[in-house]
Amino acid sequence: MANIDPIHEKRNSRNQERLDNANVLIYSHDSFGLGHLRRCREIAHSLVERYKGLRVLILSGSPIIGSFDFRARVDFVRIPSVVKLRNGDYTSLNKHIDIQQTLSIRSTIISNTAKVFSPDLFIVDKEPLGLRGEVKETLENFRSSKTRVVLGLRDIMDDPKALKAEWSRRNVGAALDRYYDEIWVYGHELMGNPLLGVGLSDKTMARLKFTGYIMRHVPNTVGAVTMLPKKPFFLVTAGGGGDGHQMIDWVLRAYESGENLPCDALVVLGPFMPLSSRNEFVQRISFLENVSVRTFSADMEHLMEAASAVVCMGGYNTFCEVMSFNKKALLIPRSRPRKEQLIRAVKAKELGLLQFLDEDRGCETDEMIDALNNLPSAGHPADAGINDMLHGLDSINQWVQDIVS
Repeated sequence: MANIDPIHEKRNSRNQERLDNANVLIYSHDSFGLGHLRRCREIAHSLVERYKGLRVLILSGSPIIGSFDFRARVDFVRIPSVVKLRNGDYTSLNKHIDIQQTLSIRSTIISNTAKVFSPDLFIVDKEPLGLRGEVKETLENFRSSKTRVVLGLRDIMDDPKALKAEWSRRNVGAALDRYYDEIWVYGHELMGNPLLGVGLSDKTMARLKFTGYIMRHVPNTVGAVTMLPKKPFFLVTAGGGGDGHQMIDWVLRAYESGENLPCDALVVLGPFMPLSSRNEFVQRISFLENVSVRTFSADMEHLMEAASAVVCMGGYNTFCEVMSFNKKALLIPRSRPRKEQLIRAVKAKELGLLQFLDEDRGCETDEMIDALNNLPSAGHPADAGINDMLHGLDSINQWVQDIVS
């Protein structure tokens, strides 16, 4: 479970195989956060690194997809962005366009892109029918084509009862039976089956396969510059940042208390943190000599590798990074609107992989001080003795080859 060594990319290039004229299309709705985009980008990069001639196109609604670098033979089509509101509804990121118009535009772009690109494999990230059913037309068109269709899911989706109710309202079970050849879970069976108890057919459940977690490594990108703190530091990351206010506030109160904490802190707020929260935290941190701040970093792997330990919310990608870089970690998961992060943190703690604090039980400053003081003496994920959790990209590469060759 250690980081891939520095010659990883060169070694893989010597072992490249050819899949000439093979096309893989990946759809990611990306209404909020960075998780879906970063997962899809990592899969795409791994595929073109392994197979010469293979091309990957990502359909994404992320407003910041252009901030990331992409390898040769990986490209993206950005569809108009939407934002999920606290009540579960959606609104257009561009406030001058009605949400229904936005969804219609998105659906048309997705359908036309799929027709022109004519993929051998279509991977749908998380949403079986897309945002508000926007990929249903594309899925229907693929039924009479050569294209194989795969649904890619996180290790944890939500509380099974909540997911069952949500998918029942949207008739997702019938869509899974009708459209999907396989379902890939980007996780390990020890963390549980994300579809258990959701009420899906035996036909659908038989198509489910666990890839293992997606390993992360420091990219060997020419010209990448990341300024690292000179002293040992805790990396405090809120992921995309849109729902990280309570976690960041809790950590900062520990540093503002004047206690002699074991490490400085580097706080990465995330690009989707509301401006009012961002300004508040930047101002508070300006008075703390042992805390520094960044609003966003496209090179989180560099920071993760250099950190003494990690304090995070426990989203999928951050969890994969903690595991890949074998970092001591304190998870502070959110439990709303989904229980995904909380379930992941509880199960990971039970397996001895990391520590966690539950925000729902109160956010007392003394409790955070104690947790940060104890973090340097906590175990590393590798100490749990689970050695086969991070083979996700190897599995995906092999299964893609089986499908398109």
